[in-house]
Amino acid sequence: MGRRVPAVSRALDILELFLDGDGTLSAPEITRRLQLPRTTVHELVTTLAARSYLVPVPEQPGRYRLGVRTYQLGSRYAEQLDLAAEGQQVARAVAETCGETVHVAVLENADVIYIAKVDSTHAVRMVSAAGRRLPAHCTAVGKMLLASLSPEELDERLPAGELPAMTPNSITSPTALRRTLAEVRERGLASEQRESNPDVSCVAAPVRDRAGRVVAALSISVPMIRWSPERQDELADLAVKGAGQLSERLGHHARD
Repeated sequence: MGRRVPAVSRALDILELFLDGDGTLSAPEITRRLQLPRTTVHELVTTLAARSYLVPVPEQPGRYRLGVRTYQLGSRYAEQLDLAAEGQQVARAVAETCGETVHVAVLENADVIYIAKVDSTHAVRMVSAAGRRLPAHCTAVGKMLLASLSPEELDERLPAGELPAMTPNSITSPTALRRTLAEVRERGLASEQRESNPDVSCVAAPVRDRAGRVVAALSISVPMIRWSPERQDELADLAVKGAGQLSERLGHHARD
């Protein structure tokens, strides 16, 4: 492992400041926020501007915003992204932390398709596979994804009449599902208890792309013998953290 170059670290610190606020900064603001010498900031900003990583804001003299070079790098990164591969890596890290089965899924019509999966380390665990398709309304990942749709999109995807059931606990009423989705939307978290499998419960959180759109969901599935309200809360926090990490890999920047 080579040593870090201080000047490069400082330049990157400057660029990352532009991720917050209105996206414009002056040299004095950068100096104050990073606690760097004024001359150092001036040299770094001048260099970044010369390479088109920063550009002056025409209507605001002395202020800068991110330049086209940062967009080009971000676009190239996005082109190389593979949601399934990125999801598998994050799912593996989450599974190593909790020891339970972790899925990443996407929405297709009214179904979810699992694109990444890491098994639990326990002998008693959920049996599933990447590529499996399930009715979205019966799963935590599916509820999370359905909750991200507009009312019009939801109407287009849901079948007319009663919804199909996978277990006696599955939601079959469209009205009841819409109430549940409203709660999911408000909480930013979904759960299901024995709705797709009579022996398993799940929690799920949304995965967003760089534009902030929900493009997938990450879930943690647990056999009922290891499920409890306390365990649900622990896994919900972990699912939110894992989904956030995957979102960051997709270019999403969560604002405070």
